[in-house]
Amino acid sequence: MSSILRLASEALSSAKVTTRRRKWFFIPRLLLGLSLTPFLQAAETEGNWPSFRGASAKGVQDGQAWPERWDAERSEGVRFKVEIPGLGHSSPVIWGERLFLTTAVSAARDTSFKPGLYGSGEASRDRSEQDWRIICLDLRNGKRLWETSVTKGNPKDKRHIKSSYANSTPATDGKHVVALFGSEGLFCYTVQGEFLWKKDIGRMDVGAYDLPSYEWGAASSPIIHGGKVIVQCDQQKGSFLLAADLKTGKTVWKTFRDELPSWGTPNVVPGKQREELVTNGSNFIRGYDPATGAELWRLGGSSKITAPTPVFGEGLIIVASGRAPERPIFAVRPGAVGDITLQGNATSNEFVAWSKTRRGGYMPTPLIYRGQLYVLNNDGLLGCYDLKTGTEHYQERVPHRSFGFSASPVAADGKIYLAGEDGLVFVIQAGPQLKLLATNPVGEPLMATPALANGNLYLRGNRHLFAVGK
Repeated sequence: MSSILRLASEALSSAKVTTRRRKWFFIPRLLLGLSLTPFLQAAETEGNWPSFRGASAKGVQDGQAWPERWDAERSEGVRFKVEIPGLGHSSPVIWGERLFLTTAVSAARDTSFKPGLYGSGEASRDRSEQDWRIICLDLRNGKRLWETSVTKGNPKDKRHIKSSYANSTPATDGKHVVALFGSEGLFCYTVQGEFLWKKDIGRMDVGAYDLPSYEWGAASSPIIHGGKVIVQCDQQKGSFLLAADLKTGKTVWKTFRDELPSWGTPNVVPGKQREELVTNGSNFIRGYDPATGAELWRLGGSSKITAPTPVFGEGLIIVASGRAPERPIFAVRPGAVGDITLQGNATSNEFVAWSKTRRGGYMPTPLIYRGQLYVLNNDGLLGCYDLKTGTEHYQERVPHRSFGFSASPVAADGKIYLAGEDGLVFVIQAGPQLKLLATNPVGEPLMATPALANGNLYLRGNRHLFAVGK
């Protein structure tokens, strides 16, 4: 903590107030070149896993004795196994000794869930009454601390047969827990389970851009930043970003955007002179001022379907998407202004350090770890690149590959964990060569991204939550 505060103090003393204007952009004047907020938040989230794929979606938790081998089917290496009612693909989030997750419990027996690799855009037949819930468990033993029904009713939308009605991962700051259930609304509780507020965000019509009748369901997750809850709501018409006051749920700002449906979670990137709220999108990847919602920059050339979350590390913002034919990876420098779209056959410019086509992943979010960038595709094709230059080290199939990957990779102490839809977790050695260390069975489909905390890997299957450790 002291080192973080020292760095913040040095940054504040050297920061300069800047004002920039462009013909079609307005960038609010920065009162300070750099706020203490990102440094304090980094200190507060250390050791916790507060939102989708952990703090800032980094997916990394070094410094503890993390497991390499286990067999959940034989209860080997399993600290606990807890049944979770209903169906949900949201990931667990963790703060202190509390673990939170969400689910939707259907009144019907057939939830029409079908994992795997297939080209169908079929919607689930399940339109029965749902009971949307937040569940809080004791991180140490899986004991239920509380469980609450936030709303009940027939879903306002359909969902993809591979999807669920509880896709969005909740977010917590250790005092509040926020859950987004698409068209059902945004909900906030205390970490003790006390209801605080609900916000109606309208109907979320999220599906294939070229087949509007297909409804796949929302999946973007909320984030908590600077006392606000920020959500990305990209849909067939009327896409927008929304920031709500964390304590009251009142709208702080709302920015409409010309975007197709998307499923990625927004991310806040720290910088020398400002913070940037970065969003993946089909028309444009964009950066916004998280305090006001004003657009700062935009970058074209993305896929027409975007699901991965932007990530940041070692001075670069990485944004990828995997719908053919583009399937790009962009490495963007913070601080951009205006339209930074690459022109002609260019692969870089002032603010795009490097880029690649036909290398992006469809669902999983890329992982930055120890100077390398790892990009996993749904079919088990794993790419490893030098983060600074984009040099490709390898692009290979995961050995004994699963029949599908929706979960994003996470890393700890030199190991990378890949959770497959067929219930296998592959452990890969981090580095410029692909080396499989272990293949660990869980025994049920794994759609949710794992969480790392307390020396355990927390895996959400379609029926149970598993804690595995040494």
